[in-house]
Amino acid sequence: MTMQVTAAVAREARQPLTIEKLELDDLRPNEVLVRMVATGVCHTDAIVRDQVYPTPLPAVLGHEGAGIVEQIGSSVTSVQPGDHVLLAAAYCGKCDRCRSGEMAYCENLFAADFGGRRTDGTTALSRDGEVISSHFFGQSSFATYANVVEESVVRVGSDVPLEVVAPLGCGIQTGAGAVLNELRPALNSTLVVIGTGAVGSGAIMAGGVAGCGRIIAVDIHTSRLDLAKELGATDTINTQDVDLTEEILRLTDGRGADYIVDTTARPELLRKGADALALRGTLALVGAAKPGTEVSFEIGLSLVKGWTFKTVIQGSSVPQVFIPKLIELWKEGRFPMDKLMSNYSLHEINQGFDDSAKGTVIKPVIVF
Repeated sequence: MTMQVTAAVAREARQPLTIEKLELDDLRPNEVLVRMVATGVCHTDAIVRDQVYPTPLPAVLGHEGAGIVEQIGSSVTSVQPGDHVLLAAAYCGKCDRCRSGEMAYCENLFAADFGGRRTDGTTALSRDGEVISSHFFGQSSFATYANVVEESVVRVGSDVPLEVVAPLGCGIQTGAGAVLNELRPALNSTLVVIGTGAVGSGAIMAGGVAGCGRIIAVDIHTSRLDLAKELGATDTINTQDVDLTEEILRLTDGRGADYIVDTTARPELLRKGADALALRGTLALVGAAKPGTEVSFEIGLSLVKGWTFKTVIQGSSVPQVFIPKLIELWKEGRFPMDKLMSNYSLHEINQGFDDSAKGTVIKPVIVF
């Protein structure tokens, strides 16, 4: 039996989302019906809306959902109706990477997160017979209700404010996990974070948790750099005013940075960062770029530095393990993610996208 939901639908590339009434079909055995309470708006939603990454349109996007379980499919065992849940990226759970605990690198990632279909080829959403892509990151949370694959579900305590923790499903988890799960910086080391949006802010807060001695935040928006200082940055660099490589070297007395997290995926910034690495330093890319984007690195003089370049997806995390740890850090006051958020209604979702793109808001959160 289908039910009616209200959703924000991406119909045309680079156009605003439209608020529509859709039909949501029956649960499959591996799905959970979730009534959405809140969902974050992420840069990945924007680049899929603009068809940089090709999820079939029309589609309901949204992949940082949080809500309450209403029903469960016959094979679901991890949650029960009434549970409060946060939603993260989907993964198949069956490939070698998943079975090795590396769900972020699932061999079927694109089909699970961007395909717009279940594994049987169906969608959960339609409008008067028109097919609407669903299951974006296993969830499609820009809707009042969603049929969510069990792999995307993370149970959280009923005392946790869902409008605060919702963005942990992707952006903040990505930045924090890149530092805590992947880089694992040495005590008192230097961490540079290029781009201080939600992902970069997660990395900055994680740098403090990890005990980095110097955390350098890089951006072009003064307001974001001011907030970065509140989140734990010890220094800031505005690349509109100074050369990034030169300023990192100046701040580190010529030694360079031990770790750099780049959230922008801008080739010129990646090159600038690489040139500012310390001996045995690591440059981690977590930002999403248009497929085919390339970056060049100097390999002659840098050979003796023994530096590492790596790409990191979803913070290399197991969401069901890592996200509850971030929530505990927030409760302890060590991960002040609530400072990033601004709330919007579903009907204001396009304003949230615009404010994020302009840099006036770090993390828009849709509250239903």
